Amino acid sequence: MRNIGLHASRAAGVGITDSATPTMRSGAEGSRRRTPMLAAMSEHQLSQAAFDRLQAELDELTTIGRIEIARKIETARELGDLSENGDYHAAKEEQGKMEARIGHLSALLEQASIIQHTGDLDEVAQGAVVTIVYEGDDEEEQYLIGNIEERRDGVEVVSPTSPLGEALLGEGRGGGHLRGTERALTVEVIRIER
Repeated sequence: MRNIGLHASRAAGVGITDSATPTMRSGAEGSRRRTPMLAAMSEHQLSQAAFDRLQAELDELTTIGRIEIARKIETARELGDLSENGDYHAAKEEQGKMEARIGHLSALLEQASIIQHTGDLDEVAQGAVVTIVYEGDDEEEQYLIGNIEERRDGVEVVSPTSPLGEALLGEGRGGGHLRGTERALTVEVIRIER
């Protein structure tokens, strides 16, 4: 079982406790070893499928998307006074959101590395699908540990830098004990899959 420092929001990743650095406990004497939180990663690890999907989205936005939004803006301009033209303002807002997405995708793909899926996993790593059970709960929950841009049907994505993601990375089946605060939750790692 694994104690993790999360509030009642569980795996949502928003309930950070007041402990900045979780403490790993091991052995009968309860000795402590400090493990630092993961730093913001400059390299984004993605599966090949996610990388390809995001590259296709970027290609579409920078070609077809820009052409379509330019047409919408031109059509709206022809309707007259721009200060009271709702279509024009909506098209410009859509253009801004699209350009923000293009910038995000460009930066993400530029810094991306592909996760190589090889063999069975003995411990939780990025790209793994982890099945856990919270102490006192019989219901199994599955999470994909990875970038928010990853997608898998029926599985929620947990960032490796979230409290739950950090607590699970490196853990094996069964898990150990990690305490963040008095209000820690205990989870057991049931399965680790690709």
